[in-house]
Amino acid sequence: MRKLVSLILIFVFSWSFSQEKELKNPRVGLVLSGGGAKGLAHVGVLKTLDSLGVRVDYIAGTSMGAVVGALYASGYTGLQLDSIIKSTDFDLLINDNVPRKSKTFYERKNAEKYSLTLPFNSFKIQLPSSISRGQNVFNLLSKLTLGVSQIDDFSKLPIPFYCIATDIQTGEEVVLDKGNLAQAIAASSALPTLFQPVKLNNKLLMDGGITNNFPIEGLLSKNLDFIIGVDVQDDLLKDEDLKSVSDILLQINNFRAVEELKKKSKLSDIYIKPEVSDYSIISFSQGAQIIENGQKQTLSFLKELQSIAKDQNFKKSPVKFPDYNEIKINKITVFGLGKYTSSYVRGKLRFRNGETISYEDFGNGVNNLVATNNFDSFLYKFIPKGNRYDFEAQVVEAKNTAFISFGLHYDQIYNSAALVNVTKKQLLMKNDVVSLDLIFGDTPRYNFDYYIDKGFYWSIGINSKYNLFNYKINPSLFSTAVEFAGTRKVDVSISDFTNQFFIETLIKKDLSIKVGLEHKKLIISSKDNFFNTLLDEDSYVFEDSNFFSLVGGIKFDTFDDKIFPKNGFLFEGNAQLFLSSLGDNSDFSQFSYLKLNISKAFNAFDNWSFVLGAQSGVKIGRANIKSLDFGLGGYGYNNINNYFSFYGYDFFSLTGDSFTKAYATLDYEFFKSHHLNLSANFAKIGDDIFLQNEWLDILSYTGYAAGYGFDTVFGPIELKYNWSPDTNYSAYLISVGYWF
Repeated sequence: MRKLVSLILIFVFSWSFSQEKELKNPRVGLVLSGGGAKGLAHVGVLKTLDSLGVRVDYIAGTSMGAVVGALYASGYTGLQLDSIIKSTDFDLLINDNVPRKSKTFYERKNAEKYSLTLPFNSFKIQLPSSISRGQNVFNLLSKLTLGVSQIDDFSKLPIPFYCIATDIQTGEEVVLDKGNLAQAIAASSALPTLFQPVKLNNKLLMDGGITNNFPIEGLLSKNLDFIIGVDVQDDLLKDEDLKSVSDILLQINNFRAVEELKKKSKLSDIYIKPEVSDYSIISFSQGAQIIENGQKQTLSFLKELQSIAKDQNFKKSPVKFPDYNEIKINKITVFGLGKYTSSYVRGKLRFRNGETISYEDFGNGVNNLVATNNFDSFLYKFIPKGNRYDFEAQVVEAKNTAFISFGLHYDQIYNSAALVNVTKKQLLMKNDVVSLDLIFGDTPRYNFDYYIDKGFYWSIGINSKYNLFNYKINPSLFSTAVEFAGTRKVDVSISDFTNQFFIETLIKKDLSIKVGLEHKKLIISSKDNFFNTLLDEDSYVFEDSNFFSLVGGIKFDTFDDKIFPKNGFLFEGNAQLFLSSLGDNSDFSQFSYLKLNISKAFNAFDNWSFVLGAQSGVKIGRANIKSLDFGLGGYGYNNINNYFSFYGYDFFSLTGDSFTKAYATLDYEFFKSHHLNLSANFAKIGDDIFLQNEWLDILSYTGYAAGYGFDTVFGPIELKYNWSPDTNYSAYLISVGYWF
């Protein structure tokens, strides 16, 4: 009997001890609601929990709550998340702007020409399914979760986790607790119209807030002692507050969610509702204030949280970031390809099996692939294999293969112009593209391209373009006739019809080599009254010839922006050998041109950037063809033949068969996308300056410019005042929109 009593007492004591131990170490669950930028308040909550020593044992989240919750579950502290938020450019992230250096030369040219591009199928213009495909967001999430990429069961994360998405085809709630973490939270946070749906596990998924914006139900079965709920969802807005599309979308989604949340909030032991009503779902620029509001509201539960922390006796340690400077790729596997080949994808990614790359280079490669617009979705994951990673990607090839693009531009050479482009991909081959620019306005033009893109291999292209402009020019640029020497400027029309067949290859990342054949029909004429007086003729033709030549070029370009570069290097060399001519040049003899342009952009201080460069050109051969000589003056980015910019002199004012030029620009971005700049250039130009060693003399022509530039989604708007102390010349230069 005594033994029985003793056993009962031991059992009761042990049970009591275990219960007391359990109560002394309470388990805490955390549920984080969706709310777009308002969800940054979750970071403030987590910072406070960390500072108090509250341990979180399970996390559930939706949308932005899923993003913040997943990163915290991966091991990041609230303070680390705060640093990540403050260092993130949300404009770049949301707009899916692909960095210029990530694009091929062909894609850069298009990005710096068109203001708007829309799908165009069956002769009907379509609207895109979303503002952004969300690729930049996914790239960041993938990078931040690389340290837990080996975990495909989210209950095995440092903190167990699940999130909610919505099956857009059925409207059903989908619980994501397995798979690739970055893909799961990308699906949970795919806000309708802002981001396109994410295809995952044969389902088309969108923002979980559509079906469950406060997913507390799953935590009720996780053996938790306390559940902390954080709600950043708005109440229904009044009519005076419905000011934008995002407000209306939020209101529609909140009709049902607001009522559900009133019931669900009662299931949490601590219900935190930060004051974020003054912010919208896209107020990412005010992230610091939103985070601070999350901290403030959490401190209103200080006593309860301190009590939990005291019983847990816990301190969260910061996660050790993976080494992003060295990712060893073991094997590349791409699923979902039909129209495109695996070699095409690898060529665009710019890394191969067995290579070691930095995460920055990897991200550039992904952006380069996405920039082709040949894929609606590009999801990937890293699978650890020892000290290397297998890279697996799931692509969704673009259904739209035809596009229509638009552009507007004004400058003082071409005047007003409107551009309409039609592009068709996969016309004859899987990796070809045909493009036609039609330019309407004061100087009608066109540009036609057919290009077979083979990535790192030799690509093949055909280009045909017609260029036309009129300007007052000194006739000596085009003729050596004695009677024109020193005469006044006359109205000149330049018509240039050029056709090229070329092959081009990409070496490494930003180095391109191009060779080809060219035909040029060049007509230069004038109907100026000057010729009535001088020659008793209604017009004068300076040039009417067909030229046939070999062309070649090498280009290395890492500039981060074409018009307002802050860093990068440009090396561009071109050679052209004129083989024959039909037309006015009966005494034609072969000649060639060599041209070189080198420039370097760099940041010296915050918002201050410098560009230093040198440019040169030389004619080799004695052919007496002035129409293709070099001309300097004015400002522009759509130079044809051998005409180049030079501040301080009017367009085409300085001429010769050889020249050398040095230039520098100091740019200050005083407000985002608003620039003030100062420029200086110096040149030597004339005939045979290199043969006579004149190029070693002091550069005899000087010019300066001061300007303002505004970089808009429709292209740069620039106003410059340029002058030269040589001749007391001064004038304003105006350019609006992308050059084409």
